[in-house]
Amino acid sequence: MNIDLANRRAVVCGSSQGIGRAIAIELAKLGASITLMARNPERLESVVMDMDREQGQKHGMIVADFSEPAQVKMAIDQFVGSGNSADILINNTGGPPAGPAIDAKNNEFIAAFESHLVCNHILVQSLTPKMKANRFGRIINVISTSVKQPIQGLGVSNTIRGAVASWAKTLAAELGPFGITVNNILPGMTRTIRLDSIIRGRAEKSGRTIDEVTREMESEIPLRRIADASEIAAAAAFLATPAASYINGINLPVDGGRTGCL
Repeated sequence: MNIDLANRRAVVCGSSQGIGRAIAIELAKLGASITLMARNPERLESVVMDMDREQGQKHGMIVADFSEPAQVKMAIDQFVGSGNSADILINNTGGPPAGPAIDAKNNEFIAAFESHLVCNHILVQSLTPKMKANRFGRIINVISTSVKQPIQGLGVSNTIRGAVASWAKTLAAELGPFGITVNNILPGMTRTIRLDSIIRGRAEKSGRTIDEVTREMESEIPLRRIADASEIAAAAAFLATPAASYINGINLPVDGGRTGCL
């Protein structure tokens, strides 16, 4: 099975921490040269320093805030305009604030749509011309199991993640003839800063301890544990390899079996 990514270049968004960071590290282990992309330059520099620099690899970073699509476009246009390209694009952005859909303000939906779908689209439009020329490309979107089964209390996120999934499925058909695959990773409960925040919020609202809320969450997962970010990264990295060349347009849950539908 060919999982070699030597001489491949990847742009990994949201890679200063959490799942994005784990994906960047996993792709680098397979031989890819990584360009990290996020808004915090200090954290990005730290990740670059932490990644092993294997022979032939060159890691770098792009600083951009995904709450500002114009800033993302300027940054990626400068990257491409400087002669850079990517064979692999990992779209990954922190989720919108929690809360019921009925209580969400209009601007919350607009902000989430821009930071997720619009910014994803900007990056795809900038990076796919070279992928088409090379007849090879991997676009992998890290979204959520909510595209299969909405998650209670994440109204805005459920809505926007579904839009991203449909956008990706459409692109899979449009870009497939050029050797470019488009797939979605759907992480379940994963040890990240965002999940820690959700657990704290539930504990405060219910008057329970963090340990009690955590145990309740774990009881909903057939594997009875919360994922490590590296486990999500392993699935994303596989989809980026030549071995996954005939996998296109799918939503892949990596959730320990929690999602209650096919």
